Amino acid sequence: MTTTSGTKEWADSNVNIFHGCSNDCIYCYAKKMAIRFGRKTKENWKFMELNEKAFDKNYGKRKGRIMFPTSHDITFDTLIFSLLALKKMLRAGNEVLITSKPDPKCILRICEELEAWKDQIQFRFTITSKDNIILKNYEPHAPLYEDRMSSLQLAYYKGFKTSVSMEPFLDKDPIPLILKLAPYVTETIWIGKLNYQKTKFNTKENVRRVIRSLEYLPENVKLKIRLKDSIRGD
Repeated sequence: MTTTSGTKEWADSNVNIFHGCSNDCIYCYAKKMAIRFGRKTKENWKFMELNEKAFDKNYGKRKGRIMFPTSHDITFDTLIFSLLALKKMLRAGNEVLITSKPDPKCILRICEELEAWKDQIQFRFTITSKDNIILKNYEPHAPLYEDRMSSLQLAYYKGFKTSVSMEPFLDKDPIPLILKLAPYVTETIWIGKLNYQKTKFNTKENVRRVIRSLEYLPENVKLKIRLKDSIRGD
């Protein structure tokens, strides 16, 4: 029996329209693969280039949910292209999971322009820590915690389906952050660990402690928790 892992846990197919990502997160798997196979270098990964072939595609109706994007983010500089691509997917009747380390200016514009397709959209915001010093260390050019929290609240109050990715969780104890996020999450909160690096928060002992502590969350919060493939083995 095979276990679903990676992006397949969230969606049946993926769409990306840019090469590189300005967030330049140090743990990024897409960055690691792009450098390994010579599609990008460590130095130019953060410079986002439009993939014209992917952008110009028609994006007809697909089977299952589409996740957009998976290897880059939606930033203020890429927002217009992202909206055009999203509209093509949504007009074709697709269900779309919009993923981002969100900037509230971008999320407000997305909510306004995609209001007509609200029922086909779920947001999944990556919020890995409530400590901006930690965020700047691991996700150097991504929005601050306050911006991500504001984005989550904005989408929630606009009536969109909301969810959160805490992969990787970057606080030694993610429970306080989970409790802050949960009131604005209509769907799920996904917990995963940092791979490829050894830190005080992703040791096997701490990961097991975190998993145990999830059992003591209030029942309405616990029902929203999901464990990513990166953490299930621990």
